[in-house]
Amino acid sequence: VDGEAFWRETLRSAHYVVAPMVDQSELAWRLLSRRHGAQLCYTPMLHAQVFLRDANYRRENLYGEACPEDRPLIVQFCANDPEVFVQAALLAQDYCDAIDLNLGCPQMIAKRGHYGAFLQEEWDLLQRMILLANEKLSVPITCKIRVFPEIDKTVKYAQMLEKAGCQLLTVHGRTKEQKGPLAGVASWEHIQAVRKAVSIPVFANGNIQCLSDVEECIRKTGVHGVMSAEGNLHNPALFEGRNPLVWEMAEEYLEIVQKYPCPLSYVRAHLFKLWHHTLQVYQQLREELAKVKTLEGIVDVNRELKLRCQEEIANQKEGEKPKEGLPFFHWICQPYIRPGPKERCKENGASGTEKGVRGKRALEEEEDGNSELLSKNKQKKKLRNPNKSFDPSLKPKYAKCDQCGNPKGNKCVFNMCRGCCKKRAFRETADCPGHGLLFKTKYEKSLSWQSSQRVIQNPEISRRGDVDVGEAAVLKEAGDG
Repeated sequence: VDGEAFWRETLRSAHYVVAPMVDQSELAWRLLSRRHGAQLCYTPMLHAQVFLRDANYRRENLYGEACPEDRPLIVQFCANDPEVFVQAALLAQDYCDAIDLNLGCPQMIAKRGHYGAFLQEEWDLLQRMILLANEKLSVPITCKIRVFPEIDKTVKYAQMLEKAGCQLLTVHGRTKEQKGPLAGVASWEHIQAVRKAVSIPVFANGNIQCLSDVEECIRKTGVHGVMSAEGNLHNPALFEGRNPLVWEMAEEYLEIVQKYPCPLSYVRAHLFKLWHHTLQVYQQLREELAKVKTLEGIVDVNRELKLRCQEEIANQKEGEKPKEGLPFFHWICQPYIRPGPKERCKENGASGTEKGVRGKRALEEEEDGNSELLSKNKQKKKLRNPNKSFDPSLKPKYAKCDQCGNPKGNKCVFNMCRGCCKKRAFRETADCPGHGLLFKTKYEKSLSWQSSQRVIQNPEISRRGDVDVGEAAVLKEAGDG
């Protein structure tokens, strides 16, 4: 099937698309989004290697309860090996309508794992991955990319992927460096150029906060559909063109979670997004939501937030306007405008001018010593050590390893990090007590043990009190070491 026919027939000419989001586009959220206008959803980004080896991972992310209304569905994988990617895709293809290769993730985890946007220069590898997938899979292969700063290079990149066999392309109009507070505005110009240069369907991603943005994007770029991540998380009814009451969406989502459970961290993260503006007002409830350990507890916090808002509505004065420069009152689903680098510590919405999308962290990190919420791991560290600070300016400055630039061990005899120290100590048969590396000591002990074994095996030596030539050599070597 060619790309156009696939989009028209299998994807039912989908214009409104929910993006693949790490831990956030799970089944319950997809079903909520579909009820409110989404026509196509992606699974969260799945790790091909883990999907291949771990049956639990497959069950939790794709093989769970059959849900016929969760279609059309595209499964997204991150991978950097053609064989692994295709083997994982073969295990997933019966549960979806296409397999998507993630070439857009800009996060540090993607850099470390060498996947996502960090493969965008490796055209030969990408061609091999897509060609093999085309050959082996029974469903189409699609790709999600970020742009290069240069439009012509972005166009060549897209044409290369099309030629390799990609049947639908999603273009996020930001470079891999544009993330977090540096996100800035996505370039629709790049997307438009790609759309004109390829014959396969193209989806646009970036700058989508409301339905009018979707319509404007389609008009300006000519794309087949528009994908939303952040806009959808803050307002799941975005594609309906509505701004509902937050508690309506939250209650509906929590009901779906009762039927299609998912990890509590996902649920909590969704409520942080939905209630984002309200939680700036009710800080105490924000802390409760962070600490709550059960779904029932989350339902209770949601109910309390609803009551507080209803009370506020009842006490409203006529003609009162939303505070903090928000377009709507805080209890109404609306976009979150990410502050730019210089505005990070200001309250959001006050002067947010950049249309950026938030990163994929489930919870927001503490900034500039505020009592902002910490990520899950940092919350655990804080519980173990209440005095711990995550303010980067208070972190101690470490001396660097002479060899590689990582922090060196304070008591290392070579002024190195443990990895470099271990290599050198092994090479030189030396000790470094600071790192607990005792190559010299162990070597000497082994020589002395060999020596004692020889004495036991040949008692004549000890009786005569003389030493043969071989023994002398061993003892000399021990002395030299």
